[in-house]
Amino acid sequence: MARASNLGEEQDSYARLHAEFRWDLPQTLSIAELCCGRWARDTPEATAVLFESDAGCCAHYSFGQLQRAANRLSNALRRRGVGVGDRVALVLPQRFETAVAHVAINQLGAVAMPLSLLFGPEALEYRLRDSDAMLAIVDCGALAALREAAASCAQLRELLVVGQDGPGAPAPASQAGPGPVETGWMAALQVEDARFAARANSADDPAVLIYTSGTTGAPKGALIPQRALLGNLSGFVASQNWFGFDPADPTRPSDAVFWSPADWAWTGGLMDALLPTLYFGRPILGHQGRFDPLRAFELMQRHGVTHTFLFPTALKAMMKACPRPREQYQLGLQAIMSAGEAVGDAVFHWVREALGITVNEMFGQTEINYVVGNCARLWPARPGSMGRAYPGHRVAVIDDEGRACAPGVVGEIAVHRRDVHGEPDPVFFLGYWRNEAATRAKFSGDPADSWCRTGDMARMDEQSYLWYEGRADDQFKVAGYRIGPGEIENCLVKHPAVANAAVVPKPDAERGALVKAFVVLAAGHAASPALVAELQAHVRARLAPYEYPKEIEFIAQLPMTTTGKVQRRVLRELERERAAAAAAR
Repeated sequence: MARASNLGEEQDSYARLHAEFRWDLPQTLSIAELCCGRWARDTPEATAVLFESDAGCCAHYSFGQLQRAANRLSNALRRRGVGVGDRVALVLPQRFETAVAHVAINQLGAVAMPLSLLFGPEALEYRLRDSDAMLAIVDCGALAALREAAASCAQLRELLVVGQDGPGAPAPASQAGPGPVETGWMAALQVEDARFAARANSADDPAVLIYTSGTTGAPKGALIPQRALLGNLSGFVASQNWFGFDPADPTRPSDAVFWSPADWAWTGGLMDALLPTLYFGRPILGHQGRFDPLRAFELMQRHGVTHTFLFPTALKAMMKACPRPREQYQLGLQAIMSAGEAVGDAVFHWVREALGITVNEMFGQTEINYVVGNCARLWPARPGSMGRAYPGHRVAVIDDEGRACAPGVVGEIAVHRRDVHGEPDPVFFLGYWRNEAATRAKFSGDPADSWCRTGDMARMDEQSYLWYEGRADDQFKVAGYRIGPGEIENCLVKHPAVANAAVVPKPDAERGALVKAFVVLAAGHAASPALVAELQAHVRARLAPYEYPKEIEFIAQLPMTTTGKVQRRVLRELERERAAAAAAR
């Protein structure tokens, strides 16, 4: 009876939280002002960005420095013809100049288009051409790829190159041939005034153009408005366990320091890390270098990181590399948010036992970010669950006809354009760039008052917790049973020999498909027929008989998107190609 009573009280508290939460959006709303301008006036010496690179460079920058550099860049961009609504590409890593660029572009009224350093020339060209970007700010490490892409982008006028200034810098490309003009970042900024009158953007003005990762077809540009940042904040604060604030005393100073390996070119790094941290006037650590699990612990120890966002793949790597981190590192972590893939109970329990923290899983998309998740301080996280709808967001599991599914029934996760009070939810994107058909297809009716489909499958229990079942296109049937790869992958990772795993269907003439697992081995383990049999027995003993992988293939690394998600479609296609070749033989 006590348990039932607690559940009832918890549910009542959660319902009351949603009922009392209201969005209060001003008509004039500027990300640049919220994330920098007000702090540069009130606390100019406060640290905004900490920086460290694998090359040994370390620095810290204040909000005052961030604002002055942004003003210079805004003047430089205006001098080059960048105006309201124009797209400016950013091919930059986690560094101070990236934050400067976002503030400068935003206060000019232009649209920032972040692009990953991992993109090759073809991926860059597609996005530059599709967006009609007129100028690009690029790290010198990505300059060669951007030069190749820019040769086919007639609208791209100029490249501002970060990291080419100073003695020993690489020589700029010849300006005699085709392609945009190249100018060094410092050369462009040092001649400009450090004062700038920022534009008064409206809440619905576009701020960022982020291209989806292309896991289900050609990448589409999601146009994100100024208001979307505020729409993210209820989830950000909840998933970060109040982000260092004391609910009993909101004026109490906080020592919060944020870091995430998530690329600032993606929604996870930009809208879940960089911008929310600056919005609250707290320092964020930018690390320029490849992710390494042990280095992650070192960075968090050295910089006193208190709050972080770590992908499940990163947490798995850290779990395998250092099972007992508190024996080796002095960590001050207060909250960990994770998203991008299902965390799984193996990682969930390790974080709780090894780090003393309950990981808050979060779910969102580029188009509608930070809408579902956990908050250990407000409602208990349940291992394996992706959480509940965050305050301000109305979330349901719906069927093909757009009707809400009964508790426990698998359907598609959807978010309504209006919250529980009937007011517009500010988290929504404006639409896909020059693709009205795709925008309409995203909604189950009128885009202004309907459900927005995510393409992710889940079931919702009677306490409103969501349980992830995988992408709609990742699920498959074997002998009439529907298979969700996440549960099998999570089971495999619990075995000490497995660092990571991906499960896909293997075409089979008799049964249509077999369950196949691609496995990345943990350090110190070698592939063998005996290990295959051991892993199969491991899964068979824990899951349904039809779920164990009939075939296991060991692989050096899984194909991943630049946002850290497993590309199961690549492995599915590989199996289809192998089956077709076998049939032809």
